[in-house]
Amino acid sequence: MDFGLTPEQEAIVEGVTAIGRRFGDEYWRACDDEARFPREFHGAMAQAGFLGITMPEAYGGAGLGVTEAALMMAAVARHGGGMSAASALHINMFGPHPIVVHGTPQQQARWIPPLVAGTDQACFGFTEPDAGLDTTSITTFATKVPGGYRVNGRKIWTSTAQVANKVMLLTRTTRREDARRPSDGITLFYTDLDRSRVEVKRIPKMGRAAVDSNMVFIDDLFVPEEDRIGEEGQGFRYVLDSLNPERILIAAEAIAIGQDALERAARYARDRSVFGRPIGQNQAIQHPLAECWAALEAAWMMTMKAAWLYDSGRPCGAEANASKLLGGRAGHQACLQAVMTHGGMGYAKEYVVERLLREVMITRLAPVSEQLILSFIAERVLGQPKSY
Repeated sequence: MDFGLTPEQEAIVEGVTAIGRRFGDEYWRACDDEARFPREFHGAMAQAGFLGITMPEAYGGAGLGVTEAALMMAAVARHGGGMSAASALHINMFGPHPIVVHGTPQQQARWIPPLVAGTDQACFGFTEPDAGLDTTSITTFATKVPGGYRVNGRKIWTSTAQVANKVMLLTRTTRREDARRPSDGITLFYTDLDRSRVEVKRIPKMGRAAVDSNMVFIDDLFVPEEDRIGEEGQGFRYVLDSLNPERILIAAEAIAIGQDALERAARYARDRSVFGRPIGQNQAIQHPLAECWAALEAAWMMTMKAAWLYDSGRPCGAEANASKLLGGRAGHQACLQAVMTHGGMGYAKEYVVERLLREVMITRLAPVSEQLILSFIAERVLGQPKSY
């Protein structure tokens, strides 16, 4: 096996790293303190052409794989931007995948170029307050009317809805009790976010304040028929196409945030002297940091394996889920250990690690819980009976 990067992959990492270094800790601290979307960073990445890394070349993208996207997003997250930097971009990378796979040529030509250019920003209305991860229990409903649909319902945890002009919306077109199977009767749309019909209310949260999350209330939103992706009632299956890439990218970002925190902790341990010696000379400091390095490297190996399987057209559900589980845990532990290594100063915003800890937490919670990942692996890999 070859664990080296190709020249093209090295160029991606170097290019993103160069952009990342233009936006230092003070920039990301201000975005966090002011709960301000990092438009300057988003614009720089768009101008450099990175937003279309996985999009078809015919529509302005680079046509590369999930491996390249993972390398890119790791570089994005590793230089102080954390999940604020990552979430400002990745939602527009894996989310539109159903358009690439199931959209008509006319839809792709209409929708993909503005996403690549960064002139369109999309949010994703999938999760609902009463359904959570049980997607088949959503109740937001699209009623067929002449020329399209009328949509009513609620969504929660809809990220970037404060700044987005487009929304990918998952609805029911057949009520669950009337569908042949729970996953039937779900339809996917990509349409304008009409704020005269959609109310967006920001959710104050623990971290990643720069990238908003919201409650969304949809009241009689008209969606033209040409904004439906694929067939009516097949939306649940279309969304599944983006799940494995999403898990792989989240894993890469979590690992990169952990690596950033670990580098900061190692530097502090070398520089900070107490009782006449660097604290890094003490094994009580050394060993936990070394364990974090090993865990991060192991999680990265699983992430790259999952990405390679996906790009090779092979099944990768277990590996993609495992990479998200291991990456989230390793990244979180590294950030926690970085705060502990800094001692009291780890609690201070000056040293950044407290923000990285707050931001990396989301990678353990979303987009799928660790418990569901473990259930998936137990059932699909280990042959255990379905537990839910």
